[in-house]
Amino acid sequence: MTKPGPHAPGGCPRRIRLVALDLDGTLVGDDMRIRPRTVAAVRAAVGAGVAVAIVTGRMASSALPYARELGLREPIVGMQGALIRELPDAGRPGLGRLLYHRPLPAAVARDALAWCRTHGLDPHVNHLEKMVIPATDTRAAEYVRFNFGRVVVVPDLDAWVRHPVTKVISVGDAPTPTRLLPAARADFDGRAVATVSHPKFLEFVAPGVSKGAAVRWLARRLGVDLRDTLAIGDQLNDLEMIDGVGFGVAMPHGPAELRAAASLVAPPFDEDGAAQVLETYVLGGRPAA
Repeated sequence: MTKPGPHAPGGCPRRIRLVALDLDGTLVGDDMRIRPRTVAAVRAAVGAGVAVAIVTGRMASSALPYARELGLREPIVGMQGALIRELPDAGRPGLGRLLYHRPLPAAVARDALAWCRTHGLDPHVNHLEKMVIPATDTRAAEYVRFNFGRVVVVPDLDAWVRHPVTKVISVGDAPTPTRLLPAARADFDGRAVATVSHPKFLEFVAPGVSKGAAVRWLARRLGVDLRDTLAIGDQLNDLEMIDGVGFGVAMPHGPAELRAAASLVAPPFDEDGAAQVLETYVLGGRPAA
């Protein structure tokens, strides 16, 4: 596909039938809220019969309130694509049925924990819908702010990891996680996929896991051609997703590698960039009511 430049006025070459949306940095800002124009645009897309799904590094339980606010119906992709949950019926308590889960082997997860500590990062584990942290970790409040999840504190994290876990996530001051990414990928080649979901987060998931693979899974489930799919994201963990669909959109604050792979660079987040993309390329140029 010929890729238009930033803020290109051209349209998608095909009618969009599936939209995959990253959450943090794309739909949600530092205040952890979705802006009204974005809510209106997503709801209008759903109302027009377009399948819209959240595809995030968060736990599904953390993304569920946003999916409700946006009026979504499609499964939630969480944990970089390692986990996919059905959206529960409106008004039904609890989480939807687990549709897909590809965890990281326990031995590899323990190696990743050790690797992160050796490189000056503070690691913990996300498994299904809980966050497991060592008693020595002082960042619990920061983790909860990003994930709104259940936090389990354990005296020995390595000893707790006796079975496969959904992912290992580590925290460090930016740009350390991004700087360490090439080394992490080299050291875990064939055993785990390393990615950066935020300038402060370096993560490890099972081989074959990515947002791109998850969007392919969704597209097959829905009977949608990937060429009729639009995806928006802002970090390196969104690269496979943006590169693998018919119309991939990068937020302008994203890394150069992501922007280079995109068909379009969106307007800035503070200008409701994701909403503008949906209005132009999904709603036919009509601002949502």
